[in-house]
Amino acid sequence: MDFTRIPKCDLHTHSSFCDGEDAPEAFVLSAIEKGMNVIGFSAHSPMPFEAEGAMSTGSVARYREEILRLREKHREQITVLLGLEQDYYAVDPAIGYDYLIGSVHCLRMGDEYVFLDRSAEELREAVKRYFGGDVYRLASHYYQLVAGLPSRTGCDIIGHFDLIAKFNKNGSFFDENDPRYLRAAMDALDALLEQNVLLEINSSDAVAGLRKIPYPAPLFLHRIAERRGRVLLSSDAHRAENLLAGFLDSVRIARAAGLGSVWTLSEAGWKSCPL
Repeated sequence: MDFTRIPKCDLHTHSSFCDGEDAPEAFVLSAIEKGMNVIGFSAHSPMPFEAEGAMSTGSVARYREEILRLREKHREQITVLLGLEQDYYAVDPAIGYDYLIGSVHCLRMGDEYVFLDRSAEELREAVKRYFGGDVYRLASHYYQLVAGLPSRTGCDIIGHFDLIAKFNKNGSFFDENDPRYLRAAMDALDALLEQNVLLEINSSDAVAGLRKIPYPAPLFLHRIAERRGRVLLSSDAHRAENLLAGFLDSVRIARAAGLGSVWTLSEAGWKSCPL
């Protein structure tokens, strides 16, 4: 396989404006050093509660100003895009961005919010407290929200489609082949494919060792290939050094699933790149 053909474009990144460790310019400089063509910033949107790692409403203007400043400063070396990871429960509409990543990070249960990606213990407790101990009821609720992301957020990209499986390494939490889980996930996936949104192949937790494979699982990638859906590669990097991390493995898995191309974005628009 000719890995030189893999597009060096990474649109899912988190800088110090949200829960990332490095300043935006450190990401840009790392991207230039790696020979990247495009880097996109996708800070976490403000939430209706004080959420660790999410931007506050007051910091959005500073975020936008800084990314646009870096776009002009480094225009001769790389394309810098202004994006946002718009959560299902985001406070404000996202207007004036180059692209939006729609994600579900938590479930609103009455007046409380239960996060899906903070700890296995929090997720297990939510299953007991709100879903009568039935993890598949929680999964069904999660995927109903995921299916509604395009209409809710106006997103171009679906972030980490099966995030609910983050803590399910070796099937320790639930059976990903259970018909109840697959029905909920496939129904959501089919609904998204009908809306022609892109789905990212997100390598972050595979690189971190929390999962053996990127999001989404190969079974879902096969479905995307069968339905002629569109995908892109994402690192979900929270450190500048992790830009493009895991892309080679993601490409291998994508090709094994029958996907022959990935999509990239530049100031000229979306483009399909063969693998």
